[in-house]
Amino acid sequence: MRNIWIILLLFCIVFLGATTVQSEPLETLKTSHFPSLISCVKINSPLDFCGEEVPLDKEEVRERLDKELLLSLWDRPQVILWMKRSSRHLPHIEKMLKENNMPEDLKYVAIIESALRPHVSSSKRAIGFWQFTKATGRKYGLTINSDIDERRNIFTSTRAAIRYFKELRDTLGSWSLSAAAYNMGEEGLKSEILAQKTNNYYYLYLPLETQRYIFRIVSAKLILSNPEKYGFYLTKEDLYPPLQFDRIKLECSQKTPIHVIAQAGKTHFKVIKDLNPEIRGHYLSKGSHFILIPKGTLRGFRARYKKLLNQWLANNKKQVYVVKKGDNLSSIADRFNVPLPAVLIWNGLSPKRNIYPGDQLLIYSNEMKPRDIQK
Repeated sequence: MRNIWIILLLFCIVFLGATTVQSEPLETLKTSHFPSLISCVKINSPLDFCGEEVPLDKEEVRERLDKELLLSLWDRPQVILWMKRSSRHLPHIEKMLKENNMPEDLKYVAIIESALRPHVSSSKRAIGFWQFTKATGRKYGLTINSDIDERRNIFTSTRAAIRYFKELRDTLGSWSLSAAAYNMGEEGLKSEILAQKTNNYYYLYLPLETQRYIFRIVSAKLILSNPEKYGFYLTKEDLYPPLQFDRIKLECSQKTPIHVIAQAGKTHFKVIKDLNPEIRGHYLSKGSHFILIPKGTLRGFRARYKKLLNQWLANNKKQVYVVKKGDNLSSIADRFNVPLPAVLIWNGLSPKRNIYPGDQLLIYSNEMKPRDIQK
């Protein structure tokens, strides 16, 4: 039996080898040249965070930086994604920081907090580009509810982060301490400063995550400021394209489906959701909203939107089912041969939501009869 397996193995080797020789040559992949890890952590020039010196002459400080820099470089796929996403989002963050006279280095906070992903969340339920909790986000002006979560919006969340950092800087007196407080909370940091009798971040014994925090930020700064030094050779074509959009204000007199906005913008549902990640679910809530739409679709948008919205409203009048005694969401879905999740989406309901006789539900089904429709 063993001899048979050996023969089969030799056959595969010979066969695959012959196939490789006879096939068309494949495009040659570029060979990567990585600098040595030892050379990567040799930093001879002065290093700063927001203009404040990182004391590399202290052995313990250099050791902490070595660790974070090596860990960042070890995860090369993540660094590549940092670089690719940076071209999409950092120009907007940089512009807002400059307009508010804030240090440009603060942009690296967003990178290590979220890797520039709008929907990422933490174990502490912090969400978005700058990883705000609900309480902190609302404190600094973000709308966070079941319909809108502005922590996911690059513009509103950056504006909130700028306000927060300004307040921290005014209170604590340094950007390093401000960043530490951003990570662990200002009250906790103030308590440690009082207990340890020092206000120098590099000499404070803090929660381990906070002790690493500035070094993670500085590592991102080192790599992204000079990626070639660390073996990352990306061309302009390798980067994700910058956000391109038009902005429009919509007044919604009632809950409005995103697919109507997408059609008016000559695009798809997903594009509108990607441009406006703060919108939760499938509808835009009643009220006033600033919406991003694809670049170049602003002209004629309002006319298209009005027409499409009127069509949707007229169609809805023919699709309203009045809940009867004994109904539940599952039985209604079965009755009209539609998926239960679709019923939930159309009506903005959760599976645990109770319904009662007289409630009105949108049901898009060809099996709706005149007797089922609202009179």
